[in-house]
Amino acid sequence: MPKPMHRSRSFRRLDRVTPSGKHVLHFERKKAKFPHCAICRMELNGINSGDNAKGKSRKSNSRIFGGILCASCTAEVVKLASRIENGEMRVGDIGTRQRTYVLQMIAH
Repeated sequence: MPKPMHRSRSFRRLDRVTPSGKHVLHFERKKAKFPHCAICRMELNGINSGDNAKGKSRKSNSRIFGGILCASCTAEVVKLASRIENGEMRVGDIGTRQRTYVLQMIAH
């Protein structure tokens, strides 16, 4: 039976054959996935992940919604928020993925 720490799925299971011909299980931590935009699901630029990320400034950008939204989606959210504040649009006209960030922008 494996150790309790290896029973969770945070460790990858690797089947290995030793030089003597025995089959053994090796456990290895899963690699960190690259961060994605919350709206369009594109990979975020300018952000390190995994072993290269050594500090908060390398894990996210210092702009609004940095590390959460890509630059084009952030610009779209800012535009929509200003249109709602000026009365040109309503909150119901916006898609569900963008709505939460537009509401945060208005409240900010």
